[in-house]
Amino acid sequence: MSIEESALPLVVHVEISADNSDQRLDNFLITRLKGVPKSHIYRIVRKGEVRVNKGRVDVKYRLIAGDIVRIPPVRVAERSEESYVPQGLQESLQQGILFEDEGFLIVNKPAGFAVHGGSGVSSGIIEGLRLLRPDAHFLELAHRLDKDTSGCLIIAKKRSILRKLHELFRDDQIHKTYKALLSGQWARKKLVVTAPLLKNISKGGERIVVISQSGKKAETLFRRLKLFRDATLVEAAPKTGRTHQIRVHAASLGHPIVGDERYGLDEVNKTFRTRGYKRMFLHAEALKFQHPVTGLSMTISAPLPAQLENLLKHEEQI
Repeated sequence: MSIEESALPLVVHVEISADNSDQRLDNFLITRLKGVPKSHIYRIVRKGEVRVNKGRVDVKYRLIAGDIVRIPPVRVAERSEESYVPQGLQESLQQGILFEDEGFLIVNKPAGFAVHGGSGVSSGIIEGLRLLRPDAHFLELAHRLDKDTSGCLIIAKKRSILRKLHELFRDDQIHKTYKALLSGQWARKKLVVTAPLLKNISKGGERIVVISQSGKKAETLFRRLKLFRDATLVEAAPKTGRTHQIRVHAASLGHPIVGDERYGLDEVNKTFRTRGYKRMFLHAEALKFQHPVTGLSMTISAPLPAQLENLLKHEEQI
């Protein structure tokens, strides 16, 4: 008998506890089947080998306390195939912890990495943290940042804390401020943009967000910080948390974010690239909120990446 065959576990039925209630099925399986490729997990759910209460469900299904999850046999050989997390990302995560206690941590997310792996992405920030902390029983994203956005990202270490953080985000009790470099000279000093946003799918199958009266309400306060010869540094404070909100609202001003390949201007981005701007200039600079357990007021800041700081020093200020 081969090692692979002798290592085949039996079907397992797991009853969901209150700690895992409201967790997405895929996240539950990823945590439980550590080392199993995410593509394999999605495949066994899609084929109906994973079942909840004896029925088929989607990977997005949110578990409820008392649910019985059927987990099929998974080869140990597959389990040993850890997600590949680049060394540079591992180092950034190790050095980028801005705050941590028993319930959650806040990391300074580097640009260029998705917050989690998915279609076409082998691994992301959450996979990197799980790899660095193999003994952690629970690590889940409390919110998201775009792949090319850097800065403050909250990771929950307990299901109970994740629920409280979600409540704070839902009630707009976590105040976020970003720094962004807009293309062109923005004449205003301050402006609140309230254009509603609607998720859409472009012809190429790419998800984009458009301004539409049938969309969800969105509000962003833009405040000018510095005016340059052909760019404007602003602080952006989104009151709501819609997908791509700051990027779309900035573009609606006629001054899209430098390096934004989806909502920006190709020729403008090309010009800035020749000057060293290799990424979108959007950085989640600070979070201000009341601690979900103690109630104490917290303000956590992430310094602007050195690369962006150095680029600004060479801009001609007005």
